[in-house]
Amino acid sequence: MPGTLKKKSFEAIEPVGISVWVDGRMVFVELTDGRVVGFPADRFKILRDATDEELAKVELRLNGFALRWEDLDEDITVAGVVAGNFQLPPADISSMKEPVARYTPRQTRKQRKSGRE
Repeated sequence: MPGTLKKKSFEAIEPVGISVWVDGRMVFVELTDGRVVGFPADRFKILRDATDEELAKVELRLNGFALRWEDLDEDITVAGVVAGNFQLPPADISSMKEPVARYTPRQTRKQRKSGRE
């Protein structure tokens, strides 16, 4: 029938992490779709009080659906991070003494496999 649109059903796909790392006080997650999502550790109560060494001991769990800090007994879902569901408001940047961490691109898993820089 001309002029009619077919309804397509779209299934929401929950984001899944394939790697996780910490740079300064920022936590980064590489997702299966190629995106890299980062968030300040200070947006979560337990992570805010963690030392840099404790913060760096993050692992992906539950097949990439969660971040886990074993020593801190803290779990955060990847979907929650992607959706911006944080416990604490952003820090007032104007009162910060140290510069905000900047995202430094690193090779994604796909780039490492293909040998690209």
